[in-house]
Amino acid sequence: MNTRTRIVGALGAFAATSLLIAGCSAGTSSTEGEAAADDITIAFVMGAESDPFFQAMKLGAEEEAAKLGVELIWQGDPANYSAETQIPIVDAVLAQQPDALVLIPTDPVALQASVDKAVAAGIVVANVDTRLDDLSDVLTVLTGDNTDGGAKAADAIAAKIGYEEGGSYEVVVGLTSPTATTNVGRLDGFTAQIEAEYPGIEIVDVAYSESNPEKAATNVNNWLTKFPGLDGIFAIDGTNASGAAAALEAKGLVGTVGLVGYDAYPDNVAKIESGIFTALIAQDPAEEARLAIRTIVEFLRDGKTSTPAEVVIPNVTLDSTTSADDLKKFTYVAN
Repeated sequence: MNTRTRIVGALGAFAATSLLIAGCSAGTSSTEGEAAADDITIAFVMGAESDPFFQAMKLGAEEEAAKLGVELIWQGDPANYSAETQIPIVDAVLAQQPDALVLIPTDPVALQASVDKAVAAGIVVANVDTRLDDLSDVLTVLTGDNTDGGAKAADAIAAKIGYEEGGSYEVVVGLTSPTATTNVGRLDGFTAQIEAEYPGIEIVDVAYSESNPEKAATNVNNWLTKFPGLDGIFAIDGTNASGAAAALEAKGLVGTVGLVGYDAYPDNVAKIESGIFTALIAQDPAEEARLAIRTIVEFLRDGKTSTPAEVVIPNVTLDSTTSADDLKKFTYVAN
């Protein structure tokens, strides 16, 4: 039995006996384990490398890989967030025969075949940020609390527009993808909170940017023409937030239209103080990456992991009341 076959067998046993939460904590300090780690190669494939969220994630992955003495392959399309651009990148990475794949699937269905291919080759797979629909062969999923983030965004927009019972308000939502599970979860949380707490708010339109801030800005300009009385925008990720901010600044509508964004890009955090953003929902991409690398190395060394099958990392709302120290703490750092 070769090394890869042993890994597949161990992963199958792990999934069958402890998929919800792994039981025992795996030791990682033995000489044998440290020697084995020197031969571990982990591929990490995201959606769009230019996105500061993924740049911050890369920094976390590189730090943890260096700390644990493993090789990291970091790949992604330079700018496009789509299954069409991601699938050939995953195929090219798998051809290098890494020991593990950390995948941020741009589509929960379209990337399933790529994961199946990896598992068949004895490659351990973890999902970070987004997830597949079928997680039966995935070691762990690490993500932010997307439903909660969407609900927090609804609260922030309602506060900005001065929501009152009996009033009527129009908001729009900018997304990157109609299928990426992070986007779906945030929209679901936003919609549910509005229906439960703010029935006078109507989501009059949604539009998609494919992680392109220029396209996001165009979407906002179209909305401002179509809905001249627009009250608020929920920019569901960082690139949509950047594009929406640029459009509002260009139109002289800063403070007139409430803007709640996702992701603590440095430029966008700076725009909280100037009133361009009502609030930003911040995640911790570097920690997601560090935990993914750590979990995989633990599993490859010992055949088990202390990390649960699903880890949800809390969000933080950043607004004008947030201290300077906390703004600095949660801003995404790329280098």
